[in-house]
Amino acid sequence: MNPTYPVVTLKPGKDQSLRRHHPWVFSGAVSASDRFLQPGETVDVHDAAGQFLGRGHWSEGSIAVRIFSFTPYPDEMEFWKSRLEAAYRLRKNLGISTRAHSNIYRWVNAEGDGLPGLIIDVYGTTAVIQVHSAGMLLRRQMIASLIVQVSEGAIHAVYDKSESKIMSHTGQQVSNGYLAGERRDSVCTENGWKFDVDWEQGQKTGFFIDQRENRQLLGNYASGRKVLNAYCYTGGFSVYALGNGATLVHSVDSSQRALDTLEKNIALNAIDPSRHTTEKADVQQMLQQAELAYDLIVLDPPAFAKGLSARHSAVQAYRRLNATALKKIEAGGLLFTFSCSQAVGPDLFEGAVLAAAIDTGRAIRILHRLHQPADHPVSIYHPEGQYLKGLVLVCD
Repeated sequence: MNPTYPVVTLKPGKDQSLRRHHPWVFSGAVSASDRFLQPGETVDVHDAAGQFLGRGHWSEGSIAVRIFSFTPYPDEMEFWKSRLEAAYRLRKNLGISTRAHSNIYRWVNAEGDGLPGLIIDVYGTTAVIQVHSAGMLLRRQMIASLIVQVSEGAIHAVYDKSESKIMSHTGQQVSNGYLAGERRDSVCTENGWKFDVDWEQGQKTGFFIDQRENRQLLGNYASGRKVLNAYCYTGGFSVYALGNGATLVHSVDSSQRALDTLEKNIALNAIDPSRHTTEKADVQQMLQQAELAYDLIVLDPPAFAKGLSARHSAVQAYRRLNATALKKIEAGGLLFTFSCSQAVGPDLFEGAVLAAAIDTGRAIRILHRLHQPADHPVSIYHPEGQYLKGLVLVCD
């Protein structure tokens, strides 16, 4: 028997996006609800004629409902378990969760896995969850229990890293902490390289897993090059460059904590430290003042646009940053440049880089267009999920 949930009714003509399986219902599309709703409640969304469209979590923000099922289901616990199993099976079938020399991957990628508002990243035997909605917040203990169950013993601990995201998305105050198990060894491997991952205090869930394949690509080009890793964080690109024969790597970030961890990662991989230097600095200012020209520059800044209102200023920031970097690359050198701003689409980002190239007057060609890897899938019905964009340019 299907459980009964409160009903949210849409205004006439506001049902088309749900019929196309887009998982967001915006507040302006809502006509009424059959009772007062608390943030995080499960609701059924109906069209103006009373037809069922989807089931999701209610929110008081601009996105009123995040849909996680377009069909009713008879048992809530079994539904959540089946979604986690499907996501786990996908990573297993792709060989991502079973690689001999990697134990870092994303288990759940929100809308990309039909679980909007939920991120699950795996570091060895620890799963780190980050919830972005009140609905997922209310169910995080259940989710943690299911993670341990579905992993069949592979996951021993579940850490909740939702504090900052929930505060910014809902205004609610929660504390980070372990929902299952306790802290274990934080040294993990990616493609054979060792990294000390700080999921408790580090950015995001502790590591930028979405750059895994792009780090590998950079390693293929690094031999014999002088490399600048700007916004280096804990040095993923730096380790790959040094480990693949870069003659020099200069790592720059504004966080001393991140740079200290980077130094640990260099030591963990037995890399000659004489080929590596770190600098705590503002990247744009450092680039403007730099006297050394590089053979390869990595630009992987934090999101310049947190929302649509900041999109124009973000595009201009990408243009300025890339123009400055392009002027510091030797002839025949490479630029790996990225944007993780969801509000700045691939075309806008490429346009900003094009404008930067025009500003320099150099002959510049695109070698690769980059994106997030397969454990960060994007629902074809939710293109907003494609947040990571990248270009590899050769500068003549």
